[in-house]
Amino acid sequence: MEESIYGNHREAMMDVMNIIMGSIDELRANMLEENGSDPIEHCLARIKSEESMREKCRRQALPENTQSALNVIHDAIGIRVVCAFISDVYKVRDHLKSIDKVEVVEEKDYIKHAKPNGYRSLHVILRYDNKYYVEMQLRTISMDTWAALEHHIHYKKTASEQDKLIIAELKRCADELASTDMSMQTIRDMIRKDL
Repeated sequence: MEESIYGNHREAMMDVMNIIMGSIDELRANMLEENGSDPIEHCLARIKSEESMREKCRRQALPENTQSALNVIHDAIGIRVVCAFISDVYKVRDHLKSIDKVEVVEEKDYIKHAKPNGYRSLHVILRYDNKYYVEMQLRTISMDTWAALEHHIHYKKTASEQDKLIIAELKRCADELASTDMSMQTIRDMIRKDL
């Protein structure tokens, strides 16, 4: 049997993933107590499968070894946090920065600076205890729904003339959803001001 690309680190990786998820759960509980609402709709965590990590190493012309998987590629541990409101996305980001032994090594804000195709999300790469990288994707429900649909188009096996129409329509939807997210944020802020 082939040795794991993660060597003997899988258990430590699970521990890191659980520490981050536990800290997010604490934030949720605190905000629920303070504001009466949970800032997070749902949260998913995973360790990239052996096969996916090996395939990514090949795609990036890297050796298929533990060094590549844990130190060159930064998404062996992945967590996606989906919030109802844009402001909550940034609250979660700020919370992540405050976790003991966590260092933010990269942040890409595709909410304020959307990709040309309309993709919006906040990507943060964390390093825990100077050892393990965690890729965080923070987004709203509408951003998450859009990304799931775009993912299906991206991984479609065959291209067609209709794909150009679909891509243009997806971009239009992304812009409308972004506008709706802003409107929903404004409405919530107005409601909270009246409380």
